[in-house]
Amino acid sequence: MSRAEHFEHKRIIHVPRRFVADEWGGTETVILEISRQQQWDGWEPEIFTSLALSNNRRDKIGGVPVRRFPYTYPFFGLSQDQKQAMDKKGGNLLSFSLFAALLRAPDVRLFHTHALKRLGGEVLTAAKMRRKACVVTLHGGVFDVPAAEQKTMMEPSAGKCEWGKPFGALFRSRRLLEDADHVICVGEEEFQKARQRVPHERISLLPNGVDLEKFARGDGTGFRARHQIPPDAFVVMNISRIDFQKNQLLLLEAFEKFHAVRPDARLVLIGPETQPDYAEKLRSFIRQNCLDGCVQLLPGLHNDDPELVNAYHACDSFVLPSIHEPFGIVVLEAWSCGKPVIVSAVGGLQGLVREGETGFFIDPSSPEAADRTAALLEKISRQPELARTLGRHGKKEVQSRYSWSIVAKKLETIYTEAEERLRNRAL
Repeated sequence: MSRAEHFEHKRIIHVPRRFVADEWGGTETVILEISRQQQWDGWEPEIFTSLALSNNRRDKIGGVPVRRFPYTYPFFGLSQDQKQAMDKKGGNLLSFSLFAALLRAPDVRLFHTHALKRLGGEVLTAAKMRRKACVVTLHGGVFDVPAAEQKTMMEPSAGKCEWGKPFGALFRSRRLLEDADHVICVGEEEFQKARQRVPHERISLLPNGVDLEKFARGDGTGFRARHQIPPDAFVVMNISRIDFQKNQLLLLEAFEKFHAVRPDARLVLIGPETQPDYAEKLRSFIRQNCLDGCVQLLPGLHNDDPELVNAYHACDSFVLPSIHEPFGIVVLEAWSCGKPVIVSAVGGLQGLVREGETGFFIDPSSPEAADRTAALLEKISRQPELARTLGRHGKKEVQSRYSWSIVAKKLETIYTEAEERLRNRAL
């Protein structure tokens, strides 16, 4: 008998800012995989989110029910392009209908918000009004965002008159982390900063996980054939949003140098374009440096698309040169396929990868970053035994520490502690 069968209320409501299959990222993967684990454990998870990037109010993704609600960005004078930019990244939205649904939803055990600001405040307020526990996960959007990244996120609303501040106050958005029954950080760096900045001890580090069985086998040969990649080419892969944060321009600069000494090399960039202007910069670089025949930009793949797994198996090295990275779930996915990784020494990646054992680090802010990345790619390409050893060690790492079942058990302990705090406060 599962623990859930002893509970009168089994519904767990997860609230991200948006949740669509066509614009998938690490946050969406975490929410979906955790929800699946909760289903297997007898709970009834459901995702409440906005209609951002979708017209479908009711959906089911990966077997998990999704409800979407109308929303607005409370700024005067926003253009449609600016609204869409905020949909894709960083928009501080407001949804009265979602708040009303949180208040009405029956059989709720607990609210888990994956959004901050106004939407996170709505979840907190609904939880307090209903005397339910509220847990918040920081997916890297609070304490470890560089100034340049913050600026790009704020650009669509820059100079606009904001009428939503009273609602932020009403929903206690600024008190979200202080008043939540528990705060979860996915990365070590943000966890340490949160412990310094949040005035309580209800903070846990809970790394993300990976579906080991899903990524164990894939058709790399077929992927290469479908995308006209020669069977003997050395393939460098990056799977992430096409976005300033992910820093694919640095990878292109490194690849240009690497390709000069390894002409058979190919670079594949896969991901949704959350910043179209940045995507155009990448295409311009490819054209200007005559890399059209050896670099491919492919659209983002759905989480349940077998081609996603095939892509990892098709590559010889995986590179994540992010400017900042709260965790880096794609590294776990690459390791699960036995691939060597090169990553930025930033954020959660610093505690995830061990230099020379499970991968290599680069400093994305260094003037020599492109040269070092190119040198590491050349080293891996010339030493196949080193590549296999790195991939093997990475695979052992995920097998021992990062399965979703392990993550879900730790999350259930956090939920129990949050509920216990709520009961003690009611006494």
